[in-house]
Amino acid sequence: MSDTNTDKDGLLNDSPACEIVPEKFDIEPFTMVIFGGTGDLSQRKLLPTLFHLCMDQNLPDDFSIIGLASSKRTDEDYRELVKNAIIRYGDDDIDNECWDRFSRHIFYVSGNFDEEASYRNLSKRLEEIAPANKNSMKEVLYYLAVPPHFLPDIFKHLKYCRMCKDIFDNRVIIEKPFGRDRETAIELNRIISRSFDEDQVYRIDHYLGKETVQNILFFRFANSIFEPLWNRRYIDHVQITVAESLGIENRARFYDSAGVIRDIVQNHLMQLLSLVAMEPPIGFDADSIRNEKLKVFRTIRAMDDDYIDSYTVMGQYDGGTINTENVVSYRQEKDIPSDSLTPTYFAAKFYIDNWRWAGVPFYVRTGKRLARRVTEISIHFKQPPLTLFKSTCDVREPNVLVLSVQPQEAIVMHIGVKHPGIGNQLFPVNMKFNYESDFPGDVHFPLPYERLLLDCMKGDQTLFARQDGVESMWSVVDPIIRRWDSSPTPDFPNYRAGSWGPDEARALLEKEGRQWRF
Repeated sequence: MSDTNTDKDGLLNDSPACEIVPEKFDIEPFTMVIFGGTGDLSQRKLLPTLFHLCMDQNLPDDFSIIGLASSKRTDEDYRELVKNAIIRYGDDDIDNECWDRFSRHIFYVSGNFDEEASYRNLSKRLEEIAPANKNSMKEVLYYLAVPPHFLPDIFKHLKYCRMCKDIFDNRVIIEKPFGRDRETAIELNRIISRSFDEDQVYRIDHYLGKETVQNILFFRFANSIFEPLWNRRYIDHVQITVAESLGIENRARFYDSAGVIRDIVQNHLMQLLSLVAMEPPIGFDADSIRNEKLKVFRTIRAMDDDYIDSYTVMGQYDGGTINTENVVSYRQEKDIPSDSLTPTYFAAKFYIDNWRWAGVPFYVRTGKRLARRVTEISIHFKQPPLTLFKSTCDVREPNVLVLSVQPQEAIVMHIGVKHPGIGNQLFPVNMKFNYESDFPGDVHFPLPYERLLLDCMKGDQTLFARQDGVESMWSVVDPIIRRWDSSPTPDFPNYRAGSWGPDEARALLEKEGRQWRF
């Protein structure tokens, strides 16, 4: 290995080239039982991801996948459903040899979630086909890809049939939402804890499986140039945007009962905020990281009704145009009541009352049918105290660090440089790193579910929510939900599809001399 290497622009770099050795996963033989194995989540995400992991040879030679649902099917019928799901929703072409290898590990159990006989049949099937690991234990991963109202029955019957701790080495994977508020989240955990210990529970948030989200920790704590600046002395404010151009698609029943706060703010937005704001963990293990995130949730300033009225904004989209396509309003979506008051947009200003972030506002926003799909975190640094340089711009742009999650995974630093010429003119430019184009060689970017499923198979809970964190996130948003439910709703709809949301969201920043990045 040479002492220097050359970048793609021909510039010498004094640092030695870093050879990345692909990580090898030591995954024990396992069985994954997918409750709701024929449902939308299973067909769109789980089954194509498991096939992809098999193609990449990340799965052990001995594993089993059992789909459990109410429809009557044989193993062969279910294998055909799985194959069609992979063809329709997966990113991989089906190679016959790989499919043959994968399909012989797939099985099906028919049964209703509230009937004891279903679990007796499942237990019998597990005894027959579940492979044993090196400790002669059968590892079983229960993936609950079902609506929340099925969870109590599932946990009750798993416990009654002694399928939680007594017979198998188990883990359980639970999709959000984790309750409807703090009270129901506590009750859900009470139900779970009767059957499983906390170290067996994996509460999945697919946002935490995204490469750029994980990279926030690496970027912050592996680069000494930024961490000294990551505080109230140098940062003016932080913006977090989770914008979607899509509407509610086929989720009308869930979405109209949940709304934007339960769907996005309580989980995705809170997780992004905690990664930006957390203190350095003492280690990179699961509990060290989740402990620091919990401290952030617990130090977000409590909001009374006056604060909520002044510094939160709700909205609901009207008809409009998205990418030249005319789209209907929320109230005209299929299965949505024509007088629905469910908000599809949220914006707010949060404060984190600790030593690092005292006085620094965190502006967050999310919504459906916005101008484009984008998720990003932008760190806005304070302006220099003196204006030394001339600029033709009416507004001096501060240094901004942008961590882009989607659609591009990138890191951009907005800085000011001298414009070429005789004069002394300041000019804004971007220093940009792009995940897809700037890594040398053929780099694999795992899909969110790919990383999270592998972590569950390995027993790594780092990217999964812990119960005390779930309760603390609900404690932040519950007062907002209650206030919105009890106060007069704005005239809905109050923003056009294809816009960036209600005018009040723009005013939230402008009245303090700031503006959204876009």
